[in-house]
Amino acid sequence: MTATDTTGMAGTTRPVAPALAEALRPFVGGDLPVRLKAWDGSVAGPLEAPLVELRSPDALRRLLWHPGELGAAQAYVTGELDVPGDLDQALTYAFAVAKERGLSGKRPSPAAMVTAVRTALDLGEGRLGLLGRPPAPPASQARIRGRLHSKLRDIRSISHHYDLSNEFYSLILDPSMAYSCGYHSSPEQPLEEAQFAKLSLICRKLGLQPGMRLLDVGCGWGSLSLHAAEHFGAQVTGVTIAAEQKKFIDARIAERGLGDKVTIKLLDYRDAVPPRGQEYDAVSSIEMGEHVGQGNYPTYAKVLHDAVKPGGRVLVQQMSRTGKWPGGGPFIESFIAPDMYMRPVGETVAFLEKGGLEVRDVHALREHYVLTVAGWIDRFESNLERLTELVGEEVVRVWRLYLVGGSMAFRDGRMGVDQILMVRPGAAHSVPWIRDF
Repeated sequence: MTATDTTGMAGTTRPVAPALAEALRPFVGGDLPVRLKAWDGSVAGPLEAPLVELRSPDALRRLLWHPGELGAAQAYVTGELDVPGDLDQALTYAFAVAKERGLSGKRPSPAAMVTAVRTALDLGEGRLGLLGRPPAPPASQARIRGRLHSKLRDIRSISHHYDLSNEFYSLILDPSMAYSCGYHSSPEQPLEEAQFAKLSLICRKLGLQPGMRLLDVGCGWGSLSLHAAEHFGAQVTGVTIAAEQKKFIDARIAERGLGDKVTIKLLDYRDAVPPRGQEYDAVSSIEMGEHVGQGNYPTYAKVLHDAVKPGGRVLVQQMSRTGKWPGGGPFIESFIAPDMYMRPVGETVAFLEKGGLEVRDVHALREHYVLTVAGWIDRFESNLERLTELVGEEVVRVWRLYLVGGSMAFRDGRMGVDQILMVRPGAAHSVPWIRDF
């Protein structure tokens, strides 16, 4: 059932929602798949469909200048476009309709574009300025300059995402501050337990024993570095280029009396290889490889190889992705993780093998990430008031879209995550013949 309501007009000669519904037919393959409410109070679209509100003409301006995901994301994070109901449900519905109608990668005809522009002119009547200059990018959108994956640009990119504040992340992550996929025994398992299980699983896969030296490349807020020292007796060196993270871990090291076991360095991974003869017993890198880029991945693989002693183990946990958006898509690349690069897991394995490492095990954890993100969303929504005080409404909307969209990507198989266990050839290794991790 489709209904149109033209009450509550605010100065336009045509009701906005019905006009948009007609102009959008070529773009959406027919009738509107959502119920649309425009800023003038008019509505159009199926009564039973998810509600989408266009609260400002600027939402249309963004979509005209940046059709598709980026324009929609800009309008959503600024509040010019809103989805008052369940965001996951609405996006899932929209994805299903797009798949059913075969809209992926489909380009509208020139005639459809002309109609859309005429509609914008008609609705604008020179007052709304729909065809004027593009609105300024949202304040939360990344503005990263410099040569791709130079050390300075990498610091800026990492800072954009990770330096919101340690308190911000503490309100979303579990108490260990593990910002990576957990290892869930069931959907009911608490997030904290799943992260503890993941950290222990990594340490077991690395064969850590008291006194062994571990290099944690891209150590985040120190969840693995601290866990390996506290629960497995390892001597750990962690490296990060996020200053806020180092301050946080250093405070935890002092609180837990681990100063003799854990050292955190503010250091680029490319500078983390020790002198020959002083290699580490084991090396870990948890969801950091996505940030090194396609061109630098061979360098990253060589660092992992050169940093571990012959016969030592290396474990990489990394997200994978297929399709045309290796960075995650326009929204992720613009608002969350500039310069990120993901690829199918087989291509990552090939890079690591070319770097000289012998791959011993690949453990897929895609479904686990859905449960991990669900835990993060629960904490996010529970702490919404304080999060908004810390970073403002716009960044909160960025993160809601990020968390919900990420959960959907893992649920629907557009993204995966894997633990890749390797050894450096050149000496006997101790990886068990039978998996007993």
